Amino acid sequence: MKNRVTGLGGFFFKSEDSKKLKGWYGKHLGLPVDDYGCTFWWKDKDGNDCSTQWSPFAKDTTYFQPSEKQFMMNFRVENLVELLAVLKKEGVTIIGEIEEYEYGKFGWILDPEGNKIELWEPKDDAFK
Repeated sequence: MKNRVTGLGGFFFKSEDSKKLKGWYGKHLGLPVDDYGCTFWWKDKDGNDCSTQWSPFAKDTTYFQPSEKQFMMNFRVENLVELLAVLKKEGVTIIGEIEEYEYGKFGWILDPEGNKIELWEPKDDAFK
């Protein structure tokens, strides 16, 4: 498989008060925050529109489970179905089933230290 990860899709972390924290980042660092956090838009090497999401979550979120970590990374991938099949053959722990939405497909794995990693095959044009 030629390309696995093509970029950072997002960084998600637990916070004591996600609404207040988003407000702080908006006021002091100028992040254009919304209910989900902040979307950073950029272009890949071929000039395609891409995004990376920064999102504080509630401290009691269960979205990062089974990981007990305070954060979860999201990586952009080119072909999620193929990548998960390759990772499974390589002995990587796959979590749950692929989920598909209008903005892309998602799958999850665990790294050797128990960090939950979200893999995202994006449809960036869905955000416009």
